[in-house]
Amino acid sequence: MARSYWNQLTDNKKASFRFHHVSTDEVYGDLDETVFFTEETAYDPSSPYSASKASSDHLVRAWHRTYGFPVVITNCSNNYGSHQFPEKLIPLVTLNALEGKPLPIYGNGQQIRDWLHVDDHARALRLVLETGKNAETYNIGGHNEKTNLEVVKTICSLLDKLVPYSPYKPHEQLITYVTDRPGHDVRYTIDADKINNDLGWRALETFESGIEKTINWYLNNSEWCKHVQDGSYQRERLGTDTGEVE
Repeated sequence: MARSYWNQLTDNKKASFRFHHVSTDEVYGDLDETVFFTEETAYDPSSPYSASKASSDHLVRAWHRTYGFPVVITNCSNNYGSHQFPEKLIPLVTLNALEGKPLPIYGNGQQIRDWLHVDDHARALRLVLETGKNAETYNIGGHNEKTNLEVVKTICSLLDKLVPYSPYKPHEQLITYVTDRPGHDVRYTIDADKINNDLGWRALETFESGIEKTINWYLNNSEWCKHVQDGSYQRERLGTDTGEVE
């Protein structure tokens, strides 16, 4: 559909047209402790889920190479922030802890992710769309590597402080370890030097500043949280039997 729209444009409008494909760091697969994902990292997805994302990246590049379709691609690290669906780790743990429910963590909780605040990601997306070079890929990361266990313990500590009269303090006592999920990569982390150097983008939120803003948002927006959960979804992991996600 996008190519059909592009073909109908005048030459002047074609010159300013850009298809921005938003992807993820999962396409690169598992990473050892010494390196970072760059735009040159070979794709090596570990699960059908991440393989489907990798295939979409390949399809976009093929449209550019075959038809000259103008594209930019971005691969981002784990996003977090307000309005995130409560299947995801940070809202799930926050809402479960407030209700005294278990805080499920896959395996030993040592899976490492690079956490990127959604506002920083949104700024980067707009910048790449407006100023990124045609057919280029840009990795977007927050330079905030944390294990899943560190993230959960941080949330528990913040809730202990922000909800001092909670009957479930210390919230860390609610942590529960569950069987790891198949194909679960141990470490993802982004080298964002290209977008830093070429386009001048920098993440403005540290994990410490971003996570406190995020937890406060959920505490102050209980009605929104209730509304998105008043149907069939009850914080279960979609497609599996467990409730924790990365």
